Amino acid sequence: MTSDDTTLGRRDRKKRQTRAALATAALRLVADRGLDQVTVEDISEAADVSARTFFNYFPTKDDAVVGDTEAEPVLRALAAVPTDQPALEALRRALAEIVDEVQGDAELWLLRMRVVMQHPVLLARLVSGNAATEQALVEAVAARTGLPPDDAYPTLVVAVAGAALRTAMLRWACSGGARSLAALLDEAFAAVAAGLPDPRTG
Repeated sequence: MTSDDTTLGRRDRKKRQTRAALATAALRLVADRGLDQVTVEDISEAADVSARTFFNYFPTKDDAVVGDTEAEPVLRALAAVPTDQPALEALRRALAEIVDEVQGDAELWLLRMRVVMQHPVLLARLVSGNAATEQALVEAVAARTGLPPDDAYPTLVVAVAGAALRTAMLRWACSGGARSLAALLDEAFAAVAAGLPDPRTG
């Protein structure tokens, strides 16, 4: 590794640390004071950076509270799943990796889920952020299956996978983290794979 590579590696780590510090500060402040009582300046001060630096990472305080909704991690996880796997199973495996990361930072994520559920405007922001991720996943699933991105199948399978993830996350948050998020995700995908049979006919 060259000295330039080492410098770039340090810069990337520093950027990730700063972004995480801002998101954590925003989340904890909003949880303590309420959304309307927290400013960008408050968040920046808590993270020990300037307000100008804040805007290098997040366009608004709402985005900082919601945190990262970037497509890259799940797209990378999906690309690692063998292409002979059915699309829904491939998405389950990809999302399971993301869920492991969430579970590893359970305290912060449980707080984030509680705050988001208390503030509808943040829930809307979370959903709109996920919309961009879902579109990227639709294109990835289309490429895996050889279908055009505007075909119904990629859109439907990604929407179903997203619904399974949201269901698992909400159930996990409502349990206060008492239940395994990974197990709840598997349970949701199993129900979908079974065709969501009516429980009254079981």
